[in-house]
Amino acid sequence: MDLLIEIHRQRLKWTDTTFVRSLVNRIEWNARLIGIKGSRGVGKTTLMLQYIKQKYGNSAEALYVSLDNIWFTNHRLSNLADDFVKRGGKRLFLDEVHKYPFWAQEIKNIYDNYPQLSIVFTGSSLLEILNARADLSRRADIYHLPGLSFREYMEMFHRIRLPVYSIQDILERHPDISDETLTLFKPLQYFNDYLREGYYPFFAENPKRFPMRLEETVNMILEIELPLLRNVDYAYVHKIKQLLQIVSQSTPFIPNVSKLAERIGVSRATLTTYLKYLEETELLISLYKNSHGISALQKPEKIYLGNTNLMYVLGAENVNKGNLRKTFFANQVGYEHILQHSDTSDFLVDGKFTFEIGGKQKTKKQIDGVEGAFVVSDDIEYGSENRIPLWMFGLLY
Repeated sequence: MDLLIEIHRQRLKWTDTTFVRSLVNRIEWNARLIGIKGSRGVGKTTLMLQYIKQKYGNSAEALYVSLDNIWFTNHRLSNLADDFVKRGGKRLFLDEVHKYPFWAQEIKNIYDNYPQLSIVFTGSSLLEILNARADLSRRADIYHLPGLSFREYMEMFHRIRLPVYSIQDILERHPDISDETLTLFKPLQYFNDYLREGYYPFFAENPKRFPMRLEETVNMILEIELPLLRNVDYAYVHKIKQLLQIVSQSTPFIPNVSKLAERIGVSRATLTTYLKYLEETELLISLYKNSHGISALQKPEKIYLGNTNLMYVLGAENVNKGNLRKTFFANQVGYEHILQHSDTSDFLVDGKFTFEIGGKQKTKKQIDGVEGAFVVSDDIEYGSENRIPLWMFGLLY
């Protein structure tokens, strides 16, 4: 355990707390069991370490460990917890729990056997809390960490701090929000940079290597997490990569499941299962006509990549501007709102707001007479009436 304590101290020493994700203020840290899920590369480890550093400093009451550490090949998590409690430990932070066999059962046992101990754990977006053998869903408060919003990107990379606005704020007050924002900076000056490289915090570590690093991140999700957590045969991973490549070059992708299954050489049922897995990994965003009671075999009406940064890596030079705008909107709005396919526009949000996405010349013709309908326009600083700037939907979290 002394080795893990030394690693804990080293990780805290090099953890920068200049910028902290907004989720840290929404988590009820007093809960005894907290889970933080999210796609690889979005900053779950950093969020955890920042909280420890700010709350506990070098106190022995808290311990961070990553469960993919080689130490766990010869030691059990339950033994670590027992030793930690006996040394006066009060809060155990467990990273990458999906890398540890039977993690759910051991965490449940620790939770039940050490009532004086609180646990925070992170895991893949594929982590199943509800269906885990130990059923931690009744015990754990689960939070989802996405990549950076446009608002968070501006704070992290340009030290410009903006408030969070609700979607209702944006719909009702967007001219005022434009006024408030433009006193601080010109959104369009930075917006395209965000679309290309602003969603993943690790861009800051080495901007020149970012495309390669993001490609490696995608490969790790496909080659490690899907086989580990969804039992996908590794032999089929290249077919899933094919599927991502097809989606990345579409505008947007409207799936003909039978033809697509034939094209990549899998059955129709297998293809719809793969699409569902890619949605869970946050590499894809799928739109359905009815978002309630979606089955694993239901065909989505439209498919977008999970975020705009992926478009530049997977789509290379074939990034379509219209698809880029819609992907941004779906990614930012979809974090806390229900997105559905609409027959009359691009998106139906929360079952009541209709949005048509386009450039600054986009007309309102398509949504004429539709109640609760808005045009979302790129390349404008100000909107008017039911026309809203696209960048503003990056201020939702």
